[in-house]
Amino acid sequence: MKKYHLFEVFGIELEYMLVNKMNLKIAPQVDELLLLKQGEITSDVENGEIAWSNELVAHVVELKTNGPAKDLKKLSDQFHQNILEINELLAIKGMQLLPTASHPMMNPLTDTQLWKHSYSEVYALYNRIFNCKGHGWANVQSMHINLPFYDDEEFEKLHAAIRVLLPLLPALAASSPIFEGKATGFKDSRMQVYKTNQKEIPVLAGKVIPEQVFSKAAYYKEIFEPINQAIIPYDTEKILEHHFLNSRGAIARFDRNAIEIRVLDLQECPKADLAIAMFVVVALKWMINHLDIEKLKLLHEDELFSILNETILSAEEANIEDVEFLSAFGFTEQNYTAQEIWQVLFEKVKDKLNGETQETLQFILKNGSLSTRILTALYGNLSEENMVKVYQKLADCLQENKLFVS
Repeated sequence: MKKYHLFEVFGIELEYMLVNKMNLKIAPQVDELLLLKQGEITSDVENGEIAWSNELVAHVVELKTNGPAKDLKKLSDQFHQNILEINELLAIKGMQLLPTASHPMMNPLTDTQLWKHSYSEVYALYNRIFNCKGHGWANVQSMHINLPFYDDEEFEKLHAAIRVLLPLLPALAASSPIFEGKATGFKDSRMQVYKTNQKEIPVLAGKVIPEQVFSKAAYYKEIFEPINQAIIPYDTEKILEHHFLNSRGAIARFDRNAIEIRVLDLQECPKADLAIAMFVVVALKWMINHLDIEKLKLLHEDELFSILNETILSAEEANIEDVEFLSAFGFTEQNYTAQEIWQVLFEKVKDKLNGETQETLQFILKNGSLSTRILTALYGNLSEENMVKVYQKLADCLQENKLFVS
Protein backbone atom coordinates (compact mmCIF):
# COMPACT_ATOMS: atom_id res chain seq x y z
CA MET A 1 0.00 0.00 0.00
CA LYS A 2 1.37 3.38 -1.05
CA LYS A 3 1.35 5.95 1.76
CA TYR A 4 0.64 9.64 1.19
CA HIS A 5 1.40 12.77 3.18
CA LEU A 6 -1.18 15.20 4.57
CA PHE A 7 -3.47 16.65 1.86
CA GLU A 8 -1.45 15.03 -0.93
CA VAL A 9 -4.47 13.07 -2.22
CA PHE A 10 -8.19 12.81 -1.47
CA GLY A 11 -11.01 10.33 -1.61
CA ILE A 12 -14.65 11.44 -2.00
CA GLU A 13 -17.78 9.27 -1.73
CA LEU A 14 -21.30 10.48 -2.57
CA GLU A 15 -24.46 8.44 -1.89
CA TYR A 16 -27.64 8.85 -3.95
CA MET A 17 -31.17 7.45 -3.78
CA LEU A 18 -32.93 5.78 -6.69
CA VAL A 19 -36.52 6.97 -7.01
CA ASN A 20 -39.49 6.61 -9.34
CA LYS A 21 -39.54 9.60 -11.70
CA MET A 22 -43.29 10.19 -11.52
CA ASN A 23 -43.88 10.24 -7.76
CA LEU A 24 -40.33 10.17 -6.30
CA LYS A 25 -41.08 6.98 -4.33
CA ILE A 26 -38.10 4.83 -3.35
CA ALA A 27 -36.93 2.44 -6.09
CA PRO A 28 -34.87 -0.43 -4.58
CA GLN A 29 -33.32 -1.34 -7.93
CA VAL A 30 -29.62 -0.48 -7.83
CA ASP A 31 -28.94 -4.03 -9.02
CA GLU A 32 -30.84 -3.21 -12.24
CA LEU A 33 -28.74 -0.06 -12.70
CA LEU A 34 -25.50 -2.05 -12.32
CA LEU A 35 -26.87 -4.70 -14.67
CA LEU A 36 -27.68 -2.05 -17.29
CA LYS A 37 -24.17 -0.61 -17.00
CA GLN A 38 -22.11 -3.76 -16.63
CA GLY A 39 -24.21 -6.57 -18.10
CA GLU A 40 -24.00 -8.34 -14.73
CA ILE A 41 -24.68 -7.52 -11.09
CA THR A 42 -21.40 -6.66 -9.36
CA SER A 43 -20.78 -4.72 -6.17
CA ASP A 44 -18.40 -2.29 -7.92
CA VAL A 45 -18.26 -0.73 -11.38
CA GLU A 46 -15.12 1.14 -12.43
CA ASN A 47 -16.03 3.98 -14.75
CA GLY A 48 -12.75 5.80 -15.38
CA GLU A 49 -11.98 8.27 -12.58
CA ILE A 50 -15.22 7.43 -10.73
CA ALA A 51 -16.48 4.06 -9.44
CA TRP A 52 -20.07 3.05 -8.63
CA SER A 53 -21.03 0.63 -5.90
CA ASN A 54 -23.96 -0.71 -3.93
CA GLU A 55 -24.68 0.16 -0.31
CA LEU A 56 -26.43 -1.65 2.54
CA VAL A 57 -29.87 -0.94 1.09
CA ALA A 58 -31.07 -1.68 -2.44
CA HIS A 59 -32.10 1.90 -3.33
CA VAL A 60 -28.75 3.64 -2.65
CA VAL A 61 -25.84 3.85 -5.08
CA GLU A 62 -22.48 5.25 -4.05
CA LEU A 63 -20.25 7.16 -6.45
CA LYS A 64 -16.63 7.46 -5.34
CA THR A 65 -13.21 8.45 -6.59
CA ASN A 66 -11.63 5.41 -8.21
CA GLY A 67 -8.51 5.43 -6.02
CA PRO A 68 -6.79 8.50 -4.50
CA ALA A 69 -7.44 11.73 -6.43
CA LYS A 70 -4.85 14.49 -6.56
CA ASP A 71 -7.14 17.36 -7.59
CA LEU A 72 -10.48 18.07 -5.89
CA LYS A 73 -11.35 20.83 -8.38
CA LYS A 74 -11.89 18.39 -11.27
CA LEU A 75 -14.15 16.08 -9.30
CA SER A 76 -17.36 18.12 -9.44
CA ASP A 77 -17.50 17.73 -13.22
CA GLN A 78 -16.40 14.07 -13.12
CA PHE A 79 -19.12 13.17 -10.61
CA HIS A 80 -21.66 15.15 -12.63
CA GLN A 81 -20.80 13.28 -15.84
CA ASN A 82 -21.44 9.99 -14.02
CA ILE A 83 -24.76 11.29 -12.68
CA LEU A 84 -25.83 12.19 -16.22
CA GLU A 85 -24.89 8.70 -17.41
CA ILE A 86 -26.75 7.02 -14.53
CA ASN A 87 -29.87 9.13 -15.07
CA GLU A 88 -29.81 8.25 -18.76
CA LEU A 89 -29.65 4.53 -17.89
CA LEU A 90 -32.37 4.88 -15.24
CA ALA A 91 -34.72 6.79 -17.58
CA ILE A 92 -35.32 3.53 -19.49
CA LYS A 93 -36.87 2.15 -16.28
CA GLY A 94 -38.71 5.35 -15.32
CA MET A 95 -36.28 6.13 -12.48
CA GLN A 96 -33.82 8.88 -11.54
CA LEU A 97 -31.32 9.81 -8.84
CA LEU A 98 -32.44 11.98 -5.94
CA PRO A 99 -29.98 14.05 -3.86
CA THR A 100 -30.01 15.19 -0.19
CA ALA A 101 -29.34 13.12 2.92
CA SER A 102 -32.90 11.92 3.51
CA HIS A 103 -35.95 11.01 1.46
CA PRO A 104 -38.79 13.18 2.82
CA MET A 105 -41.57 10.59 2.40
CA MET A 106 -39.82 7.24 2.84
CA ASN A 107 -41.29 4.85 5.39
CA PRO A 108 -38.27 2.73 6.34
CA LEU A 109 -40.42 -0.08 7.75
CA THR A 110 -42.18 -0.73 4.47
CA ASP A 111 -39.77 0.72 1.87
CA THR A 112 -36.44 -0.76 3.00
CA GLN A 113 -34.95 -3.64 1.06
CA LEU A 114 -31.45 -4.83 1.95
CA TRP A 115 -28.88 -5.50 -0.78
CA LYS A 116 -29.19 -9.16 -1.68
CA HIS A 117 -26.00 -9.74 -3.66
CA SER A 118 -22.27 -9.51 -2.73
CA TYR A 119 -21.51 -8.76 0.95
CA SER A 120 -25.13 -9.69 1.70
CA GLU A 121 -24.02 -11.93 4.60
CA VAL A 122 -22.42 -8.88 6.28
CA TYR A 123 -25.54 -6.79 5.72
CA ALA A 124 -27.77 -9.60 6.98
CA LEU A 125 -25.71 -9.81 10.19
CA TYR A 126 -25.97 -6.04 10.67
CA ASN A 127 -29.71 -6.31 10.19
CA ARG A 128 -29.92 -9.12 12.74
CA ILE A 129 -28.02 -7.08 15.35
CA PHE A 130 -29.40 -3.60 14.71
CA ASN A 131 -32.60 -3.97 12.65
CA CYS A 132 -31.68 -1.83 9.65
CA LYS A 133 -35.29 -0.93 8.80
CA GLY A 134 -35.02 2.50 10.37
CA HIS A 135 -34.09 5.97 9.14
CA GLY A 136 -30.65 5.64 10.77
CA TRP A 137 -29.74 2.84 8.37
CA ALA A 138 -32.02 3.14 5.35
CA ASN A 139 -32.43 6.89 4.84
CA VAL A 140 -29.04 8.50 5.46
CA GLN A 141 -27.13 9.59 2.35
CA SER A 142 -23.86 11.36 3.02
CA MET A 143 -20.59 12.57 1.58
CA HIS A 144 -17.44 10.98 2.97
CA ILE A 145 -14.05 12.71 2.70
CA ASN A 146 -10.93 10.53 3.00
CA LEU A 147 -7.71 12.31 3.97
CA PRO A 148 -4.30 10.61 4.17
CA PHE A 149 -1.64 10.62 6.88
CA TYR A 150 1.88 9.21 6.49
CA ASP A 151 2.83 8.29 10.06
CA ASP A 152 1.89 8.83 13.71
CA GLU A 153 3.10 12.42 13.68
CA GLU A 154 0.79 13.31 10.78
CA PHE A 155 -2.05 11.25 12.25
CA GLU A 156 -1.80 13.20 15.51
CA LYS A 157 -2.18 16.57 13.74
CA LEU A 158 -4.91 15.46 11.37
CA HIS A 159 -6.98 13.66 14.02
CA ALA A 160 -6.65 16.59 16.44
CA ALA A 161 -7.92 19.06 13.82
CA ILE A 162 -10.72 16.84 12.46
CA ARG A 163 -12.14 16.10 15.94
CA VAL A 164 -12.54 19.83 16.62
CA LEU A 165 -14.00 20.69 13.20
CA LEU A 166 -16.54 17.83 13.20
CA PRO A 167 -19.16 19.56 15.43
CA LEU A 168 -19.31 22.49 13.01
CA LEU A 169 -19.89 20.43 9.85
CA PRO A 170 -23.70 20.07 10.07
CA ALA A 171 -23.88 23.89 10.12
CA LEU A 172 -22.50 23.86 6.59
CA ALA A 173 -23.98 20.64 5.22
CA ALA A 174 -27.31 19.78 6.91
CA SER A 175 -29.80 18.65 4.25
CA SER A 176 -32.21 16.33 6.09
CA PRO A 177 -35.01 18.29 7.78
CA ILE A 178 -37.89 15.92 6.98
CA PHE A 179 -38.74 12.28 7.76
CA GLU A 180 -42.00 10.60 6.73
CA GLY A 181 -43.66 13.82 5.60
CA LYS A 182 -42.99 15.73 8.83
CA ALA A 183 -40.43 18.36 9.78
CA THR A 184 -38.44 16.60 12.49
CA GLY A 185 -37.37 19.79 14.28
CA PHE A 186 -33.75 18.95 13.46
CA LYS A 187 -31.95 20.54 10.52
CA ASP A 188 -29.73 17.43 10.37
CA SER A 189 -32.09 14.53 11.03
CA ARG A 190 -29.58 12.12 9.48
CA MET A 191 -27.02 12.88 12.16
CA GLN A 192 -29.69 12.87 14.88
CA VAL A 193 -30.55 9.22 14.08
CA TYR A 194 -26.89 8.37 13.31
CA LYS A 195 -26.11 8.98 17.01
CA THR A 196 -28.34 6.13 18.17
CA ASN A 197 -28.66 3.69 15.26
CA GLN A 198 -26.20 1.32 16.99
CA LYS A 199 -27.49 1.75 20.54
CA GLU A 200 -27.41 -2.04 21.01
CA ILE A 201 -23.58 -1.81 21.04
CA PRO A 202 -22.81 1.81 22.07
CA VAL A 203 -19.04 1.43 21.80
CA LEU A 204 -19.25 1.24 17.98
CA ALA A 205 -20.14 4.92 17.53
CA GLY A 206 -19.12 6.25 20.95
CA LYS A 207 -19.97 9.93 21.20
CA VAL A 208 -19.66 10.29 17.37
CA ILE A 209 -16.73 12.64 18.07
CA PRO A 210 -13.68 10.34 18.40
CA GLU A 211 -11.86 10.03 21.71
CA GLN A 212 -8.63 11.91 22.51
CA VAL A 213 -6.33 9.37 20.83
CA PHE A 214 -3.45 10.59 18.73
CA SER A 215 -1.36 7.54 17.76
CA LYS A 216 -2.03 4.20 16.10
CA ALA A 217 -1.26 2.28 19.31
CA ALA A 218 -3.60 4.46 21.38
CA TYR A 219 -6.35 4.14 18.76
CA TYR A 220 -6.18 0.34 18.83
CA LYS A 221 -6.18 0.28 22.63
CA GLU A 222 -8.93 2.85 23.24
CA ILE A 223 -11.23 2.31 20.24
CA PHE A 224 -10.58 -0.90 18.29
CA GLU A 225 -10.02 -3.29 21.20
CA PRO A 226 -13.30 -2.37 22.97
CA ILE A 227 -15.11 -2.70 19.61
CA ASN A 228 -13.59 -6.15 18.98
CA GLN A 229 -14.57 -7.29 22.47
CA ALA A 230 -18.12 -5.93 22.24
CA ILE A 231 -18.89 -7.61 18.92
CA ILE A 232 -17.78 -11.15 19.95
CA PRO A 233 -21.20 -12.30 21.27
CA TYR A 234 -22.93 -11.13 18.07
CA ASP A 235 -20.41 -12.01 15.36
CA THR A 236 -20.21 -15.76 15.94
CA GLU A 237 -18.97 -16.39 12.38
CA LYS A 238 -16.21 -13.75 12.71
CA ILE A 239 -17.09 -11.91 9.51
CA LEU A 240 -16.98 -8.32 10.81
CA GLU A 241 -13.80 -6.25 11.05
CA HIS A 242 -13.01 -3.32 13.36
CA HIS A 243 -12.38 -0.81 10.55
CA PHE A 244 -15.83 -1.66 9.20
CA LEU A 245 -17.50 -1.57 12.63
CA ASN A 246 -16.10 1.75 13.87
CA SER A 247 -18.93 4.23 13.29
CA ARG A 248 -17.64 7.46 14.76
CA GLY A 249 -18.14 10.66 12.78
CA ALA A 250 -14.53 10.37 11.65
CA ILE A 251 -12.86 6.97 11.52
CA ALA A 252 -9.19 6.08 11.27
CA ARG A 253 -8.50 3.63 8.45
CA PHE A 254 -5.05 2.27 9.29
CA ASP A 255 -5.53 -0.30 6.53
CA ARG A 256 -5.10 2.58 4.08
CA ASN A 257 -3.53 5.30 6.29
CA ALA A 258 -6.46 7.68 6.02
CA ILE A 259 -9.14 9.31 8.17
CA GLU A 260 -12.66 9.18 6.76
CA ILE A 261 -15.02 12.05 7.69
CA ARG A 262 -18.66 10.91 7.74
CA VAL A 263 -20.61 13.77 9.32
CA LEU A 264 -21.50 15.61 6.08
CA ASP A 265 -25.01 15.34 4.65
CA LEU A 266 -25.21 14.97 0.87
CA GLN A 267 -25.98 18.22 -0.97
CA GLU A 268 -28.14 18.98 -4.03
CA CYS A 269 -25.33 18.58 -6.59
CA PRO A 270 -21.62 17.70 -6.80
CA LYS A 271 -20.74 21.38 -7.23
CA ALA A 272 -22.02 22.00 -3.68
CA ASP A 273 -20.54 18.79 -2.22
CA LEU A 274 -17.09 19.45 -3.66
CA ALA A 275 -17.11 23.10 -2.61
CA ILE A 276 -17.82 21.96 0.95
CA ALA A 277 -15.12 19.27 0.68
CA MET A 278 -12.56 21.84 -0.50
CA PHE A 279 -13.58 24.21 2.31
CA VAL A 280 -13.15 21.43 4.89
CA VAL A 281 -9.72 20.55 3.48
CA VAL A 282 -8.36 24.11 3.47
CA ALA A 283 -9.88 24.78 6.92
CA LEU A 284 -8.14 21.69 8.34
CA LYS A 285 -4.89 22.71 6.68
CA TRP A 286 -5.21 26.20 8.21
CA MET A 287 -5.95 24.71 11.64
CA ILE A 288 -2.89 22.43 11.50
CA ASN A 289 -0.62 25.28 10.34
CA HIS A 290 -1.93 28.10 12.54
CA LEU A 291 -3.57 26.72 15.69
CA ASP A 292 -2.01 25.19 18.79
CA ILE A 293 -2.37 21.42 18.24
CA GLU A 294 -1.89 20.75 21.96
CA LYS A 295 -4.84 23.03 22.70
CA LEU A 296 -6.98 21.19 20.14
CA LYS A 297 -6.05 17.85 21.71
CA LEU A 298 -7.30 18.98 25.12
CA LEU A 299 -10.91 19.30 23.94
CA HIS A 300 -12.86 16.32 25.28
CA GLU A 301 -15.37 14.45 23.13
CA ASP A 302 -18.16 15.27 25.61
CA GLU A 303 -17.68 19.03 25.06
CA LEU A 304 -17.47 18.58 21.30
CA PHE A 305 -20.51 16.29 21.30
CA SER A 306 -22.66 18.94 22.96
CA ILE A 307 -21.65 21.44 20.22
CA LEU A 308 -22.44 18.79 17.59
CA ASN A 309 -25.91 18.42 19.13
CA GLU A 310 -26.47 22.16 18.69
CA THR A 311 -25.54 22.12 14.99
CA ILE A 312 -27.58 18.95 14.39
CA LEU A 313 -30.56 20.82 15.80
CA SER A 314 -30.10 24.28 14.28
CA ALA A 315 -27.36 23.98 11.60
CA GLU A 316 -25.91 27.41 10.81
CA GLU A 317 -28.11 29.13 13.42
CA ALA A 318 -26.61 27.15 16.32
CA ASN A 319 -25.17 29.28 19.13
CA ILE A 320 -21.65 28.24 20.13
CA GLU A 321 -20.77 29.40 23.64
CA ASP A 322 -18.11 26.90 24.75
CA VAL A 323 -15.19 29.10 25.86
CA GLU A 324 -12.48 26.42 25.45
CA PHE A 325 -13.73 25.54 21.97
CA LEU A 326 -13.81 29.16 20.81
CA SER A 327 -10.44 29.84 22.41
CA ALA A 328 -8.87 26.90 20.52
CA PHE A 329 -9.79 28.74 17.28
CA GLY A 330 -8.39 31.99 18.64
CA PHE A 331 -11.83 33.61 19.03
CA THR A 332 -12.05 36.21 21.78
CA GLU A 333 -15.83 36.79 21.96
CA GLN A 334 -17.89 34.36 24.04
CA ASN A 335 -20.81 33.76 21.70
CA TYR A 336 -20.81 33.01 17.98
CA THR A 337 -23.32 31.39 15.68
CA ALA A 338 -21.91 28.45 13.74
CA GLN A 339 -22.47 30.49 10.58
CA GLU A 340 -20.28 33.31 11.97
CA ILE A 341 -17.47 30.84 12.75
CA TRP A 342 -17.60 29.47 9.20
CA GLN A 343 -17.60 33.03 7.85
CA VAL A 344 -14.42 33.82 9.82
CA LEU A 345 -12.79 30.59 8.59
CA PHE A 346 -13.84 31.41 5.02
CA GLU A 347 -12.14 34.81 5.20
CA LYS A 348 -8.95 33.14 6.43
CA VAL A 349 -8.76 30.50 3.66
CA LYS A 350 -10.68 31.88 0.67
CA ASP A 351 -7.52 32.82 -1.24
CA LYS A 352 -6.74 29.07 -1.35
CA LEU A 353 -10.03 28.39 -3.20
CA ASN A 354 -10.84 28.97 -6.86
CA GLY A 355 -13.46 31.53 -7.93
CA GLU A 356 -16.34 29.10 -8.52
CA THR A 357 -15.78 27.39 -5.16
CA GLN A 358 -15.68 30.78 -3.40
CA GLU A 359 -18.98 31.76 -5.05
CA THR A 360 -20.63 28.47 -4.07
CA LEU A 361 -19.52 28.80 -0.44
CA GLN A 362 -20.57 32.45 -0.28
CA PHE A 363 -24.02 31.38 -1.51
CA ILE A 364 -24.27 28.70 1.23
CA LEU A 365 -22.99 31.06 3.94
CA LYS A 366 -25.46 33.75 2.87
CA ASN A 367 -28.56 31.60 2.19
CA GLY A 368 -28.06 28.91 4.81
CA SER A 369 -27.67 25.15 4.78
CA LEU A 370 -29.66 23.12 2.25
CA SER A 371 -32.04 22.12 5.09
CA THR A 372 -32.83 25.78 5.70
CA ARG A 373 -33.43 26.36 1.98
CA ILE A 374 -35.64 23.25 1.68
CA LEU A 375 -37.80 24.35 4.62
CA THR A 376 -38.06 27.87 3.14
CA ALA A 377 -39.12 26.43 -0.23
CA LEU A 378 -41.78 24.22 1.38
CA TYR A 379 -43.18 27.27 3.15
CA GLY A 380 -44.87 25.17 5.83
CA ASN A 381 -46.83 23.14 3.28
CA LEU A 382 -45.79 19.52 3.90
CA SER A 383 -48.38 17.94 1.63
CA GLU A 384 -47.02 15.11 -0.50
CA GLU A 385 -47.78 17.13 -3.63
CA ASN A 386 -45.70 20.08 -2.44
CA MET A 387 -42.83 17.88 -1.26
CA VAL A 388 -42.72 16.12 -4.65
CA LYS A 389 -42.61 19.55 -6.33
CA VAL A 390 -39.72 20.83 -4.17
CA TYR A 391 -37.72 17.59 -4.27
CA GLN A 392 -38.18 17.34 -8.04
CA LYS A 393 -36.46 20.74 -8.21
CA LEU A 394 -33.63 19.22 -6.14
CA ALA A 395 -33.43 16.31 -8.62
CA ASP A 396 -33.20 18.92 -11.41
CA CYS A 397 -30.35 20.63 -9.51
CA LEU A 398 -28.52 17.30 -9.46
CA GLN A 399 -29.09 16.76 -13.17
CA GLU A 400 -27.85 20.27 -13.99
CA ASN A 401 -25.15 20.51 -11.28
CA LYS A 402 -26.59 23.76 -9.97
CA LEU A 403 -27.33 25.14 -6.50
CA PHE A 404 -30.83 25.01 -5.02
CA VAL A 405 -32.40 28.44 -4.63
CA SER A 406 -35.42 28.42 -2.31
